[in-house]
Amino acid sequence: MNMFSLFKPRHKIANIVIKDHVIRYVEVKPHDPFSVQKWGERDLPRGLIHDGKIHDRETLGLILEECVDEWKLKKRRVRFIVPDPVVVIRRIPLPNDLQEDEIRGYLFMELGTTIHLPFEDPVFDYTVLERTKEKLTILLFAAPEQMVRSYAQLLEEAMLRPVAADLSPLCVYRLFYAADQIRRGDHLLIVQLDESAINASVFYNNAPVFMRQLLFASLDETMETSDMEETLRPFEDVYKEIERIMNFYRFSIHQGNEQITRLLLTGDHRYLSRIHEAMQERFDVPVERLSASFAAAVEPRYHLAWGLGLKEGTNDAH
Repeated sequence: MNMFSLFKPRHKIANIVIKDHVIRYVEVKPHDPFSVQKWGERDLPRGLIHDGKIHDRETLGLILEECVDEWKLKKRRVRFIVPDPVVVIRRIPLPNDLQEDEIRGYLFMELGTTIHLPFEDPVFDYTVLERTKEKLTILLFAAPEQMVRSYAQLLEEAMLRPVAADLSPLCVYRLFYAADQIRRGDHLLIVQLDESAINASVFYNNAPVFMRQLLFASLDETMETSDMEETLRPFEDVYKEIERIMNFYRFSIHQGNEQITRLLLTGDHRYLSRIHEAMQERFDVPVERLSASFAAAVEPRYHLAWGLGLKEGTNDAH
């Protein structure tokens, strides 16, 4: 089974996002994915999942079963997202004489031998970035098969029917694409800022160039102060990391010839609006969130699950 394959549904599909700190779901109309019909969330106790790895499967399973009952999702087809920390996105040159129908077989043969990944037994997909007489370059998406199957089995045990897995940067990009906020020629840095992690991904010409996962300490309720400036001080390190990524893209990937032209911000962090203001002051490029008219359909913390729900009918944006 190709875990990253597109699936064209005839019936309603639930879109489930499981993060270290929360389970969320969104349901869109099958023939009008811009209409969000239902949504729900359940906070998770700390320690059940860490960096995408499930540590207490039994408790997580019980909570998921309660969610399925509460949201009336029993036996529903579901899409889910592979945890960011385990995903690898890599540009790979291939022999230029490979035919389109030979690429997947070639990758099966070479993964783990000439093409090295930080894990064994990957589940993968790819897209062709460039094909000329002299050159064939693909973008490889890979994750440990054991991890993907672990999440799929968790959903199955909760009486759900997983039909597709996706990657969070692709879901977020798809949502901005649907909102008509992607312009040809843009070098986009998409920052997903959640309570316990940041995912930064760069897109150019409808394809991700690279992705980086940044971890930082989540804000503990007891540590918060009435001084917002003090509360947001730890994000100085986040901004510096974003600047490093922008410099890496400009100088290491493009030798100074290209640079990030826009920054798109999303995520479920409780202070996202204040962080957005700070980033607008900090960076020289425009820093935007999902357009207000489009975003009004559902609260920002559900945008990732909504982007997952847009998987059907947006094949041109992947």
